[in-house]
Amino acid sequence: MFKSSTQVVPQAPAVPRHLAIIMDGNGRWATERHLPRVAGHSKGVDAVRRSVETCARLGVEYLTLFAFSSENWRRPAEEVSVLMRLFVTALEREVRQLHANDIRLKVVGDLSPFEPRLQELIQASELKTANNKRLTLTVAANYGGRWDLLQATQRMLREHPEIVHQVGPLTEEQLAPYLVMSYAPEPDLFIRTGGEQRISNFLLWQLAYTELYFTDQYWPDFDQQSIETAIDSYRQRERRFGRTSAQVLPNTKAASALG
Repeated sequence: MFKSSTQVVPQAPAVPRHLAIIMDGNGRWATERHLPRVAGHSKGVDAVRRSVETCARLGVEYLTLFAFSSENWRRPAEEVSVLMRLFVTALEREVRQLHANDIRLKVVGDLSPFEPRLQELIQASELKTANNKRLTLTVAANYGGRWDLLQATQRMLREHPEIVHQVGPLTEEQLAPYLVMSYAPEPDLFIRTGGEQRISNFLLWQLAYTELYFTDQYWPDFDQQSIETAIDSYRQRERRFGRTSAQVLPNTKAASALG
């Protein structure tokens, strides 16, 4: 399990080890082109493919995409239905290529409301790609950060009911293994497309010290150059993790000398 950034000072690699993205703007992309909103979601699948290819090429180890939030059920029923069908289609079409490119697929969130066919496809896709090493692609579906914290607490207490009576406070080390992203380091860089500047209940625990990058570009237009521009912005950040600049600079110079 990876250490928390509030417990240790993590490395700050030039290329993000873990990149997390809220893929926003599909509907508005379509509306501006006088197309139905669902056309934007279909086009967004192409942007997912480009992002996976770009991250694998650049050496990103973990890519996490927010595909469907626990609040997205509030959208029109027709749009939700199309999103579910797109998810099924994408799994049927893309998993073979992911596997061929040594990419592991994980799907996190409360999957119980999904139809059995989709749940079966998710399980089969995860199993098929489980041993792949080049990149871990995580799709957050029916996911919410608050849901994650609640389900982690519930699971922890089910497995360790004695915690209720322990002397002393609950620790991060006790809770963290039960979070759905416990297999990945905290994101180095968070990107949100579409012009909004909020994290929308995404990875609330994990984004504590993540660098945030917002762009007006809609997700269907997000391409290789867009990712590289975001990473260039990330490289200009001074990642202090609670320290002062004076403390960070000597470590930066030492790393440069070693490099």
